[in-house]
Amino acid sequence: MSRDSVTLEKSKKFSARIIRLDKYLREKKCDRAISNQILRSGTSICANLSEAIYGISRGDFLHKTHIALKECAETMHWLEMLKESGDITSRQFESMKADCEELLKLLIATTKTTRNKLKISSI
Repeated sequence: MSRDSVTLEKSKKFSARIIRLDKYLREKKCDRAISNQILRSGTSICANLSEAIYGISRGDFLHKTHIALKECAETMHWLEMLKESGDITSRQFESMKADCEELLKLLIATTKTTRNKLKISSI
């Protein structure tokens, strides 16, 4: 993965959406605990991918990318909770969910590919 990778760029755009969502939730005076959680997990995806790019080894890259994957899954959970609680509309949820699912797929593919390369290079 490079600094101009598709996954990194999509994660940056998703992070920006999460930040805007947090502002929206604060204006609506929604539960701060949930909005804090989604803000942390949603922006952590890009932060961990940015770190992964400069990893000192493929193993380090895999570790950071896997953390990004886990943060993305957590973000999906918080999006579902926001929808269930009525803090966001179904339309808002579906839009954010689509972006989150796309990132999940990219991160799963990246971690699988990296894991396979590590197995090949360790033989």
